[in-house]
Amino acid sequence: MPSEIKVGRMVWIGRVISALAMVPFVFSASMKFSGSPQMLEGWSHMGWDPAMLTGIAILEVTCIVAYLIPRTAILGAILLTGYLGGAIATHLRLGEAAWLQFVFGVMIWAGLFFREPRLRAILPIRRP
Repeated sequence: MPSEIKVGRMVWIGRVISALAMVPFVFSASMKFSGSPQMLEGWSHMGWDPAMLTGIAILEVTCIVAYLIPRTAILGAILLTGYLGGAIATHLRLGEAAWLQFVFGVMIWAGLFFREPRLRAILPIRRP
C-alpha cells in the first residue's frame, strides 16, 4: 500500500509540473493567434515573417495537446523539445538569453518522468 501512495503522489507531482510547464506555451499560442502589435513587433525582431504566426501557433497548440494526452505524452514531449530547440536557436542567434526555454524543457521532461511509469522504467534514477 505505501508504494501505491508513493506512485500516486509522483503522478500528481508530475501533473502539477506538466501543467506549470504548459502555462507559458498556452499564453504564447494565444498571443500568436491574437496578432497583437507587441507580438508582431517581437516576432519581426526575431527575424520571423509575421505571416507565419498562425501556423506556428497551430503547431504549438498541437504539441501542447499531444503532451497533455496520456497516450501521446511522450510524443508531445519530443515535439515540444524540438519546438524549444528552435526557440533556443533563435534567441542565441540574436545574442539573447535562452535559459528560460531550457528550464521549460527540463520541466516538460520532469513532469513526464513523474507522471509516466513507462518513462521511469527506461530512465531509472536509482540511489547508490
